[in-house]
Amino acid sequence: MTMRVMEISRPGGPEVLIPATRPIPVPGHGQVLLRLGWAGVNRPDVLQRTGAYAPPPGASDLPGLEGAGHVAAIGPGVTGLAVGDAVCALLPGGGYAQYALTAAAHCLPIPSGLTLMQAACLPETFFTVWSNVFQRGGLQGGERFLVHGGASGIGTTAIQLGHAFGARVFATAGDDARCAACVALGAEGAINHRTEDFVAVLQAAGGANLILDMVGGPYVARNIAALADEGRLVQIAFLQGPKVDLNLAPVMMRRLTLTGSTLRPQSDLAKARIADALRAQVWPLLDAGRIAPVIDSEFPLDQAAAAHARMESGAHIGKIVLRIV
Repeated sequence: MTMRVMEISRPGGPEVLIPATRPIPVPGHGQVLLRLGWAGVNRPDVLQRTGAYAPPPGASDLPGLEGAGHVAAIGPGVTGLAVGDAVCALLPGGGYAQYALTAAAHCLPIPSGLTLMQAACLPETFFTVWSNVFQRGGLQGGERFLVHGGASGIGTTAIQLGHAFGARVFATAGDDARCAACVALGAEGAINHRTEDFVAVLQAAGGANLILDMVGGPYVARNIAALADEGRLVQIAFLQGPKVDLNLAPVMMRRLTLTGSTLRPQSDLAKARIADALRAQVWPLLDAGRIAPVIDSEFPLDQAAAAHARMESGAHIGKIVLRIV
């Protein structure tokens, strides 16, 4: 039995994503095989395509870190799931395909009222935001929370979750339309980073208690300046580079915390614990319709290159998805 996939033929631009046929994988202990209907497109997929983000040992070399569909087969030791169940799931890789393997503990039910397309946009983004903003960053109600890249998939999720849990959310974006989208999702203030200084805006508001950043580079020093005393900076990507020349004296004098994480290399157990927290704390909000994924655009699987070009253009608001069915 074979399946259609989109594979990375060589490191390079979007054009290196090419259609191929591969054997359908077989689930091992604790795993399920999903027949995917939709798969989310994420920045790590782009990095992997360029050769900058290798999959961890044992993971599929196909891109794709999240998807939604139905359980097609169950490996030994799996309980709580049955063939035919509709789920969304965090994937170790392999999402650009008709079938994908994942740990059963990384599957979550489809929230009430959401389609498979919408649910495919949840896992990678919500796992990332929950673990970094709430578990690592310790966001509390009433705190001032700055989200960089507020119109991205991560940004639109972080704004909604921060607002839902009572934080005062601020966001940066690259134009007025994206800023308006951030406000509509619950941001108290949206800062056009091309025309405004986010440091000045946050300092005038009392400083950010928590900043979620995926820009890096020159933003690191500016983020430190924008933090309130005892503030926390959580780094999840480095679109402008990981290396900076930094004065650490303010970190000491103002008791700041600089941290960050990457989701994909973490253990299956760590990801399962994040899934449990999401099921308890966030899925009820999705079920109630208080938050929802923001969808920018969809592409058929064989147009994955166009989906990557859309992401790299920076013009998207919310998530980009691949239609696999």
